[in-house]
Amino acid sequence: MDGLKMSDKPAAEVDALLARLIDLESRLAFQEHGLQALSDALAASRLETTRQSELLERALADLGQLRTLLYADPAEEPPPPHW
Repeated sequence: MDGLKMSDKPAAEVDALLARLIDLESRLAFQEHGLQALSDALAASRLETTRQSELLERALADLGQLRTLLYADPAEEPPPPHW
């Protein structure tokens, strides 16, 4: 910047630059906080999805075992509902 130092600038211009810097730092801190909140929510959602997938797999396995017990002979199994 033309070799000028902060002390060479008018006080009003320095104050304006400092106010702008403080505003930018505040916005950055707010955005960082928002990103952290989103990251935490995404991590929690992934854990819940994994848990739900495991529960579904267990339920399907249990249903398969029950079906095998109820209808040991495939000929005894009733036809699908669309027949």
